Amino acid sequence: MSILRVSDLLEQRSKSLGLSLLAGESGLNREITSADISSPGLVLAGFTDRFPSRRIQVLGETEIMFLRSLEAGRRSETLREFLDAEMPLVIVTKGLEAPAELLALADEESIPVLLSNLKTGEFYRRIKPFLEEEFAPTTAIHGSLADVYGVGLLFVGASGIGKSECVLDLVERGHRLVADDVVLVRRRGFDVLIGQAHERQQHHMEIRGIGIIDVRALFGVRAVRQQKRIEVVVQLEHWREDATYDRTGLERDKTEILDTPIPRVVVPLNPGKNITVISEVVAMNHLLRYAGVDSARMFEQNLRHLMQPVRDYLEEDYE
Repeated sequence: MSILRVSDLLEQRSKSLGLSLLAGESGLNREITSADISSPGLVLAGFTDRFPSRRIQVLGETEIMFLRSLEAGRRSETLREFLDAEMPLVIVTKGLEAPAELLALADEESIPVLLSNLKTGEFYRRIKPFLEEEFAPTTAIHGSLADVYGVGLLFVGASGIGKSECVLDLVERGHRLVADDVVLVRRRGFDVLIGQAHERQQHHMEIRGIGIIDVRALFGVRAVRQQKRIEVVVQLEHWREDATYDRTGLERDKTEILDTPIPRVVVPLNPGKNITVISEVVAMNHLLRYAGVDSARMFEQNLRHLMQPVRDYLEEDYE
């Protein structure tokens, strides 16, 4: 996660959030360390025992009207107690006029005060996705990510095993490249993993023996996409005689990325195996299961049903 400063917020979102600086310019280097936002109504009213410090504090119409209702001395005392807490910045919404005491104390404490011309509800709606994206858990994975029939397949395995070549073959068959070699993964919410390429590596691939290629230039803009949800991990590994591989699909293997369980399919490689077609089948099978069609379990149930008369006969044979 990169460091987010108040100056970054002002630079990146001043237009979409309607922001302008009112006071506390010397504190623009303060770090924003949380995606949470608070409206300090209870704090201004005097209840400070559970003050959620270190968050962005938003003063809406209710808070501003309350402050205006106080006598000047009481208002200064309340605002000083409020600004003594740890906070990265204060934002006044709805284009309201901020109390002069707030601006003076903010300059004194080097706490930036920003003004937004948006209504409070709309301001929350716009800033929350930005902060959640900035503070989402992230990691980098060595692998290749492709969009196959709308399913995000993350190919992992030892270096040189053929991940990039497999994805390149998928692109040639009409599927889409998301990232090659290094996949940046970000968790959104509780169980959604979004993968994308590094900003300087987008739509490029390294093919051993050829070098770096530009997939978008070779195959067109429809052959790439900026990001994709990771739905299945396809682990490529060399065939081992002593290993046991799933042959029925009844046992569901999973792996974890950023504490999020993801289905995993282990594909052993040996000469002549068409890994591209297998990858397409993995994607289509995932779509079927998502739609409630489990081919392996249906086959097992049908087989048990056909075998039931034989089992009953054997159970009745007492010889």
